[in-house]
Amino acid sequence: MAVRSGGVKGRKLGVDLTPLRVSKQYRRLYVAGFITSLGSQATYVAVPFQLRNLTHSTLAVGSLGLAELLPLVAFGLYGGVLADRLNRRRLIISMEVVLMLSTVVLVVNALLAHPAAWVLYADAFVVAGASSLQRPSIDALNQVFVRHDLQRSAAALANIRYTTASIIGPALGGLAAVALGPASVYVANLVTFSISLVLLSTLRATTPASAPHESQYAALTSGLRYAMSRPDILGTYLVDMLAMVLAFPVVMLPFVAARFHETYALSLLYCGLPAGALVATLTSAWTRRVHRYGRAIAYSAAVWGLGIALFGYSSSLWMVLFGLAIGGGADAVSGIFRSTMWNESIPPLVRGRMAGIEMISYSLGPTAGQFRAGVMAAWTTLRISLTFGGLACTGSVAGVVVALPRLWSFDARTDVHVAEVRELRVREDREPTD
Repeated sequence: MAVRSGGVKGRKLGVDLTPLRVSKQYRRLYVAGFITSLGSQATYVAVPFQLRNLTHSTLAVGSLGLAELLPLVAFGLYGGVLADRLNRRRLIISMEVVLMLSTVVLVVNALLAHPAAWVLYADAFVVAGASSLQRPSIDALNQVFVRHDLQRSAAALANIRYTTASIIGPALGGLAAVALGPASVYVANLVTFSISLVLLSTLRATTPASAPHESQYAALTSGLRYAMSRPDILGTYLVDMLAMVLAFPVVMLPFVAARFHETYALSLLYCGLPAGALVATLTSAWTRRVHRYGRAIAYSAAVWGLGIALFGYSSSLWMVLFGLAIGGGADAVSGIFRSTMWNESIPPLVRGRMAGIEMISYSLGPTAGQFRAGVMAAWTTLRISLTFGGLACTGSVAGVVVALPRLWSFDARTDVHVAEVRELRVREDREPTD
């Protein structure tokens, strides 16, 4: 891994750590997010594992996504409005406390002689709502704490944080859930929340980005109007949402693992996507030479679909893992370009509200994808559900590109929105951020 404080022109491998080195606030937010992700990713494995043991139903497990749909949409948009109107630090900490309390409920339920399946659905509803209120503020703070010229580096670092947590968390969570029971995973998550809260409390307060006299409804509608005025940005949302709705495989991993005799299959499968993503991110310095972000996003989403199709169709554990790794790598590259495009071209005034819409696009997709995969697997077979979803994803990307040509033609070197935001950020970055 290359550590630097200057440019990386000509470097083909390595990750730029400059955002972590130059911004104390970003570093604290980054570490807190990593610690929270470790526990949350472990819990993300334990909940469907516990529900599978309670119900033995692909439809029941897939329906976890259905419980999350409403709060994701309602609170995601509202969370974006709050991110532009309130102290983001306070909102983030408040929702972290709610998430911690929801985990307490999981612990109590898991320790009962007969754990209730409905508690898992109710808890998923609460977690989706709290995360939806919290995430736009976190994304907006990333833009504030990181210089404009370092946004692509920050996007790569975000991928490393997420993928590393997605490897360690599910691996440990899967092993602990099988060997010690889901309650052990939930207790460990309480510890990670406690550490994260200490770090988040050290962040500095932020001033609201939008006008305080503007009503919440007016703030919401103005944010939606801005989104509709940017078909290139809308294209990034649609591509990612379709990719997740049609080809999100994670909730079905316990059922895929059941096809193999290896006791470590479940933990290994949960590592497939993030392992591919981590490798792709660690070798992502080449992305700095790409300026047509929309094309990179479209190509990456298409490869994601093909990787998931290979995963769904294969009967060999190692080919299944290879398909997941391909998909994970493609998704990581897409994530780097999407995040960079958003933070480089969306003005700070509406960044929180757009982050709320973004959160819906990348959270609603997997949530709906869980339900789609479970329903289709129940109606047909697990292999058909996963393979069809991957191929359908690749085909749908072409449709979005044709419908929204501005996505395909986006060029960061000539885009007027990038130039405007760069000018704004240059003025802001003259002031200290720590």
